[in-house]
Amino acid sequence: MTSPSKATNIVWHHSTVTRAARAHQRGHRSAILWFTGLSGAGKSTLANAVNSALFEQGLACYVLDGDNVRHGLCSDLGFSDADREENIRRIGEVAKLFLDAGVVVLTAFVSPFRADRQRARALVEAGDFLEIHCAAGLEVCEQRDTKGLYAKARAGEIKEFTGISSPYEAPEAPELLVATGEQSLDDSVAQVMAELERRGIIPAPAEP
Repeated sequence: MTSPSKATNIVWHHSTVTRAARAHQRGHRSAILWFTGLSGAGKSTLANAVNSALFEQGLACYVLDGDNVRHGLCSDLGFSDADREENIRRIGEVAKLFLDAGVVVLTAFVSPFRADRQRARALVEAGDFLEIHCAAGLEVCEQRDTKGLYAKARAGEIKEFTGISSPYEAPEAPELLVATGEQSLDDSVAQVMAELERRGIIPAPAEP
């Protein structure tokens, strides 16, 4: 469980520029798109491709990538269950700040445990958090493994590796399931963009 804050004598400061005002100015809502799946399932690839599609429409967007975040914000964390929980806790809080800033924030993390993803979801209002399951089987993920991580995990060189020596708890009711192990990247991007339009997070592209 996450420890309570050790800070005292603090009060939340409300910004004079609200999230609603940012949405009105930019012409779109903010949201957290939480891409989850096994290593090699295509989370980062899909998140970055969707980010590009949003950017091309002139929308405010940003990707928080698992490896990138571990170079800085979470560089002090390993891959034990406790460290994984803290990693996702920090990302959830950062994503919440992006949400308030009026940005569509895309997070690409294995985030293997349902309870951790649920805690991130609970930080924001209903409809602000979209869990996107990048579904690809272990065999497909191992075939895509350009870093050789699965081979090292099977050889015992990497401990607590999700899918091999540590479990992955797939979402039971994600807002969107994308079959990244089977369909093309273009089709996956189109599926995510269509869902964002359907939910009124982003506007439909103008007719030519």
